[in-house]
Amino acid sequence: MSTTLLFRQDAYLREAEATVLAHTQEGGIVLDASIFYPTAGGQPGDSGFIIWSGGRMPIATAVKVEGGLIALVPSEANSLPPVGAKITQRLDWNRRHRHMRMHTALHLLSVVIPLPVTGGQIGADKGRLDFMMPEAPTDVAALNEALNLLIERDLPVTDSFITDAELLANPGLVKTMSVSPPMGQGQIRLVRIGNDATQIDLQPCGGTHVGRTAEIGRVEIGKVENKGKQNRRVSLLLVD
Repeated sequence: MSTTLLFRQDAYLREAEATVLAHTQEGGIVLDASIFYPTAGGQPGDSGFIIWSGGRMPIATAVKVEGGLIALVPSEANSLPPVGAKITQRLDWNRRHRHMRMHTALHLLSVVIPLPVTGGQIGADKGRLDFMMPEAPTDVAALNEALNLLIERDLPVTDSFITDAELLANPGLVKTMSVSPPMGQGQIRLVRIGNDATQIDLQPCGGTHVGRTAEIGRVEIGKVENKGKQNRRVSLLLVD
């Protein structure tokens, strides 16, 4: 028993049917298929609501639970849809889409600042990456211009899968030092920006992304903060 990752099959899917498999001890609703992305890798879980015969419930977030399952976390304590019930899931699409835009923009930030990433966080308006960067960048305006030029190129964003062995043979694919790609599941997802001669980034990632970089809109690098002798935190804002 596992949850089919509908958000992985189509990140633009806003509504879908599912069946309730179980309830968690904490009051979560385990589904057989989910359009809600569960909190992971610095990306927040999706919010929205579900509808079933005789009920409607707002969803605050989604989380992973043991066994490859996803549970939806209600915003308030109400009667849960019964096990076996058919439900309709609907995303807070505006929030999810902003997460998609920000996530892809942060991948591009790791291109214009080609240093090891030690942490990161995605938000609907603001995100950040922490870099192993002993000295702060001297020309943030130039980095900002380079980042927005990459966005304007309208490059495709696609995914593919490799085996654990293929990743181990290509360790340079992993940019993030703080979070290792999940292994032991048979395959690892890679997110690619550009293709063939236009490829500018390729790295393991389980999150949701826009289909083309121009969809991100304009962004702006915000604060660059000192987070230790070797680390700098670079914030990123969605402008449009």
